[in-house]
Amino acid sequence: MSTLINLMLKEMEHEAETTRKMLSIVPADKFAWKPHPKSMSLQQLATHVAELPTWVAMTITTSELDFAVNPYQPVPLSSTEELLAYFEKSLIEGKTELEKADEQKLLTDTWTLRNGDEIYNTDTKYEVVRMTYCQIVHHRAQLGVFLRLLNIPIPGSYGPSADEMPPM
Repeated sequence: MSTLINLMLKEMEHEAETTRKMLSIVPADKFAWKPHPKSMSLQQLATHVAELPTWVAMTITTSELDFAVNPYQPVPLSSTEELLAYFEKSLIEGKTELEKADEQKLLTDTWTLRNGDEIYNTDTKYEVVRMTYCQIVHHRAQLGVFLRLLNIPIPGSYGPSADEMPPM
């Protein structure tokens, strides 16, 4: 396995540790809650965070995602336990395909995100996998804001959170 793929796997697992902590505190009794009418519900956002590792596998094994042909269909989840189990399944799927990936193809083959004729982006598969990692961090941060607004103590990401620090 290449050095690049090993580094990508290490980053994926590091982010998974933080994601697990965040998903484990999502309260199922608040799944329908939204901070704003234009926002996703807590359930929609948490499910999206949990499914994002599957984008690694999808990127490696396909050349595009066309929402016109494959409309988004979130997995229905009804508990925090199901949310965590779905994340672990997604993570295994992403890591398994990344372990088998060819570094040269990651760096040269392209992948396109589109909705019919409208192309959102076309990048190398490596760039899309990296974007997926960024999406995990981005939506996990959104999830942290949602949880904060629900007055749920937030776990630290890259160090302790304000909830884990002693009062000053």
